[in-house]
Amino acid sequence: MTGRGFTGLLCAACAAAIPFILDAFTLSSHRAFAQAAPASQDAGPRFRADGPNADAFGRKEGYPSCKGIAYVSETRCRVGALSRYDTLFPARTIAAPKQSAPLARAASEPVIRYGFAGLELSLDDYLDRHPVTGLLIAKDNTILVERYQYDRTDRDRLASFSLAKSMVALLIGIAVKEGAIRSIDDLAEAYVPGLQDTEYGRTPIKALLLMASGVAFSEDYDSKTSDINKLARLTLESPAGSLAAVKEFNTRRSPPGTRFSYASAETLVLGLVLAAATKRTVSDYAAEKLWQPLGAEADATWIIDATGQEVTFAYVNAVLRDWARLGLMLANRGTWQGKTVVPEDWLAASATDALPTDSPLAKYGYQIWYSADTRRFSLRGLRGQFVFVDPDLKLVLVQTALSSSPPEAAELFALWNAMRAQVK
Repeated sequence: MTGRGFTGLLCAACAAAIPFILDAFTLSSHRAFAQAAPASQDAGPRFRADGPNADAFGRKEGYPSCKGIAYVSETRCRVGALSRYDTLFPARTIAAPKQSAPLARAASEPVIRYGFAGLELSLDDYLDRHPVTGLLIAKDNTILVERYQYDRTDRDRLASFSLAKSMVALLIGIAVKEGAIRSIDDLAEAYVPGLQDTEYGRTPIKALLLMASGVAFSEDYDSKTSDINKLARLTLESPAGSLAAVKEFNTRRSPPGTRFSYASAETLVLGLVLAAATKRTVSDYAAEKLWQPLGAEADATWIIDATGQEVTFAYVNAVLRDWARLGLMLANRGTWQGKTVVPEDWLAASATDALPTDSPLAKYGYQIWYSADTRRFSLRGLRGQFVFVDPDLKLVLVQTALSSSPPEAAELFALWNAMRAQVK
């Protein structure tokens, strides 16, 4: 296995490459044609057996998943792999409750039109242009759009990659509220003795939440020798597991909390802190504190290392509507069906404490990406995984995909902003 091969496994969103590009644009031009469009007659969910370049993605073979990371170099395996990730690597279940929280569904799917690169495009155009496996838009508790491509369905647990980072931070916030973690000003080594006398051990939890540990770490997906490739190998292949993996990165570059630098190792440390502080597996804690209060409709899974610790910088797999439930809870500032799931003051602090990033249009707070004014935010993962949230509109967009690039992400933001204009 080459170092470059691991770039397909890595969970970190390409931070500087996909900022809130279009939040700087006005929405009036989108509103003009979005509201004028007639309603579609087809309510979701809607399924499609093909998708862009479907044959290259393995349609004629039934979208095989192959083994391990074969999907990285063998495109024909990617659809299957990213909807059956928990069959490729050991995983632990995040149990859903016996009774799910119902989501309403609009009587018909709204017609969405958006402008991009001088073109006026529709939702169908977007799906024809991009390798999206699932797309869902919801407002309040009502699903407006739910589409699937490449023969995926609403029963498939779809890979999320770095969406897991945001889940870890939400669980940290709950653990602080419950007193399992005394303060985010505590050092990581106060909870994980195995990190004593290491730079990550000497880093406050808050700095880790902000991706500002100051520990040197290269999140370079194209370099065979980058730290992120090394981290993936150590957590997925090494018998030593996550603790041994993060101890490999032990050079301090700057004081904690002073400089944003996206590093997947920081979320791995947070996962170790969470497990030690709660004396629970991360998946069990996620089930009790997130999946069950959300009324998730299906079990999710989380990939684990050789020691049984969740690989917390990535690898949660869940059905699309449960990602939507998570996003809708966040849109309601931590409350779902009249009950607090995530403390509202934690979410407020996430925005208040958010640090500037390499883009003037984006900030980063507690493992969440914010618009520059921090009024909107998103969870992001490699290969085009997104949960967009607009709390003012109670609007959420969820996408799972096979790949993404900055232009592809920019087009998704154009669609998102058109939808925001339409529901105002």
